[in-house]
Amino acid sequence: MRFPVLILSLGLLSGPLADAALAQTSAVPNPTAAPASPQAAQQPADPVVARVNGEEIRLSDVRDAAQDLPAEARNAPPQVLFPLIVDQLIAQKAVAAAARAQGLEKDPEVQHRIAVATDQELQQALIRRDVAPALTDEVLRKRFEAEQKSQPAEEEVHARHILVASKEEADKVLAEVRKPGADFAAIAQKYSTDPSGKGNGGDLGFFKKSDMVPEFAEAAFALKPGQISPAPVKSAFGWHIIKVEERRAAPPKSFEEQRASLRQAAFEEAVNAALEKYKAGAKVERFNLDGTPQRQSSPLDGATPPAPAQKN
Repeated sequence: MRFPVLILSLGLLSGPLADAALAQTSAVPNPTAAPASPQAAQQPADPVVARVNGEEIRLSDVRDAAQDLPAEARNAPPQVLFPLIVDQLIAQKAVAAAARAQGLEKDPEVQHRIAVATDQELQQALIRRDVAPALTDEVLRKRFEAEQKSQPAEEEVHARHILVASKEEADKVLAEVRKPGADFAAIAQKYSTDPSGKGNGGDLGFFKKSDMVPEFAEAAFALKPGQISPAPVKSAFGWHIIKVEERRAAPPKSFEEQRASLRQAAFEEAVNAALEKYKAGAKVERFNLDGTPQRQSSPLDGATPPAPAQKN
């Protein structure tokens, strides 16, 4: 397994990779080393794993780099991952040292890129700090509970349908299902071209209005339990005969089911609030492309000036 040089960059390692990297520092014994004393066997919390021109690479650097490995590489054994990551970090240090030796850190374009990268890291660090309190489970649960109280339960219907290709055939099927004692499910199995008709008598289960194409949904939600659509319903799929079996309020989703969407909504709100806060606290000057200051807008812009007073 090979990774391209410089594929590793910023990041924080957690979970199994952290454990793997830690385990690797003691997993491969040195066959030439003398037996260690109990004191020497105590491993430092952040040991040096390599030096490049005297500059140290520590285990924490390996952790920081490992997060950006491709997903498929994370399944590699620790004894494979660890030396590869260290090799990558050595290559990075060697390339950076060569660039400094050539004075590239004084190049204006390089300085500009460094300044941009620094600004981005500072922005992200500040936004992460501001946003983090809004993403705790406690806050998300409160948001979940508030949404549950404010949103009425959505209605669902349980319906069956028969799908055919033409209105003539749909009229024929509708007449048949309206006969006394007619078995809608059996007729669906006989005529319907939809897989649900052949397999389970046209049963579509419970669905919300938004789950179906508008023509079908409007017709289904206009029916009461036990009713059949008074006329065939046309959609892009063909002609439908619809029978509603039940209606109910849709069971609410659990917190666990909504956690991801709650977190995303809270994240977006917190980020926008932070951006507005820092923009409002900054002194902002805007300029036209010719370098002249832009005039601040006024509440009177567009207002009709008062007529001059007439002299007596």
